[in-house]
Amino acid sequence: MSAETDLIKLYSQRILALAADIPLTDRLEAPAATVKKRSPLCGSTVTVDLDVADGRVARFGQDVKACALGQAAAAVVGAHVIGRTRDEIAAARDGLRAMLKDGAPPPGPPFQDLAVLEPARDYKNRHASIMLALEATLEAFDKAQEAACA
Repeated sequence: MSAETDLIKLYSQRILALAADIPLTDRLEAPAATVKKRSPLCGSTVTVDLDVADGRVARFGQDVKACALGQAAAAVVGAHVIGRTRDEIAAARDGLRAMLKDGAPPPGPPFQDLAVLEPARDYKNRHASIMLALEATLEAFDKAQEAACA
């Protein structure tokens, strides 16, 4: 099988459908925290705005300028992030990284839909873009918590 055929298979219908329908793409007015993350390899960016209340994500908005894989990851995050704790977001990030780098199983609920990105394991140059949404969300969560404690 050629590398081109493998790449075409990577961009499955499910990944393309997720990429085309990213939830929560409106930026927030006056968020508690905003974080922009960029993949230096491909230039993909994800900017996350969020508020935290009672230790959970209360409001969330994201601006996604990434490849279809990064967009698909952002779509899964956007669909499940409201009401999540820091630990749940960190577990999803760590699980996604382990799935991509170490062949571990996909993250568990509520982020189990990240399993659609399993075929990207073999494309290390795509991993950073895939990780952006969760990394930005976790960093924004921490900043929001710090601001609340200040």
